[in-house]
Amino acid sequence: MVMAQSLFITLKQQQPDCLIDVLAPAWSRPLLERMSEVNAAIDMPLGHGEFGFGKRRRLGVALRANNYSQVIVLPNSWKSALVPFFTGAPTRTGYVGEFRYGLLNDARKLDKTVLSMTVQRFCALAYAAYAADAPQPPPIPTPVLSISDEGVETALNKHGLNNAEAILVLCPGAEYGPAKRWPEEYYAEVARYWLDKGGQVWLFGSNKDEPVTTAINMLTENRCVDLAGRTSLGEAIDLMSLATHVVSNDSGLMHVAASLGRSLVAIYGSSDPGFTPPLNAQARVLRLGLDCSPCFKRECPLGHLKCLKDLLPARVIDALESAV
Repeated sequence: MVMAQSLFITLKQQQPDCLIDVLAPAWSRPLLERMSEVNAAIDMPLGHGEFGFGKRRRLGVALRANNYSQVIVLPNSWKSALVPFFTGAPTRTGYVGEFRYGLLNDARKLDKTVLSMTVQRFCALAYAAYAADAPQPPPIPTPVLSISDEGVETALNKHGLNNAEAILVLCPGAEYGPAKRWPEEYYAEVARYWLDKGGQVWLFGSNKDEPVTTAINMLTENRCVDLAGRTSLGEAIDLMSLATHVVSNDSGLMHVAASLGRSLVAIYGSSDPGFTPPLNAQARVLRLGLDCSPCFKRECPLGHLKCLKDLLPARVIDALESAV
C-alpha cells in the first residue's frame, strides 16, 4: 500500500483534478487516510483468499454510482478484476495476470526485465501510452505520509510516552517468515548501544511479534518500550514519525518508516532490495549478498540462515553512527 502511493502521486501529477478512491482491505485505511492524494478509502468486504463472486458483483454494481472513468487493478489475480468489471468503468487497466482479457480492457503485458521493482510496475499503469517494450522504467515519486500534530499527541498520551530523548525504533518482526527476521539477540545489542547513549528504544510490531519484542526487551533488562500488539496501525505510524532512526527487517513497517522520511537501516535476508526497496533516499540497505540469496523462502532452505546471522550488529551500529 505504501508503494501504491507512488502511483497515486503519478496520477495526480498527470491529472491534478482527478479524484482517487482506493478499494482495499480495512486494515490499510490508516495508511490511506494519511495519503493526501486519496479522496476516499473503500473497505473491501472480503477476506484474503475469499472468492465471494456475489459479494464482488454487488460491490461493483454499488460503485457504479461514482461514475469512475478508469479503474486500475494492482493485484494480478483473476478475482481482483471482478469488482472493477462490474463498476462499468469505461477503462479498466492492469496487467494480464491470470488471463484477464475481457475483465480488463486495457490489459498490459509485463516485462519484468524492464520493470524489475514492484513500485515501477504500479507507476507504469498510470501512463496510457506506456509501452510493454519501453526501454526504461517510469520515474518513481517518493511516498510521503501526512502526519498531524493532534494524532501524534493523542498517541503519545495514550501510551504514556514522551519524545524528550532521541528515539530509536526497532521493527524486528516480519510477517512473511523467519528467513526475513534478523536475530533478536542482535536487535538487543543495537538497543543496548542506543540506551547506553541516553536515548529511548521503542519496539514496534503486531501481536504476532510480541514473543520477539518481549525477548529483546528482556535482553535489555526491560529498558525498551515494547509497543508490539499494543498500538493500532494509525498510532504506530504517528509514533514512528518521531523516530530519530529506525532499524527494520524487510517488512511493512520498513516501508512506513521510509514514507515518513526517517533515517532508516533496512536489513535484508531472504528477500531482494532490488525488488521491494525502501523508497527513501536516506535509507541504508544492509545485506550480505550471499550466493544463496535472495531465495525468497519463508525459512532458510539450507538451515543456516547465514544471510542474517553473519550480518553482525556492529554493521548496523556503524550505519546508525554514520547517519547521526
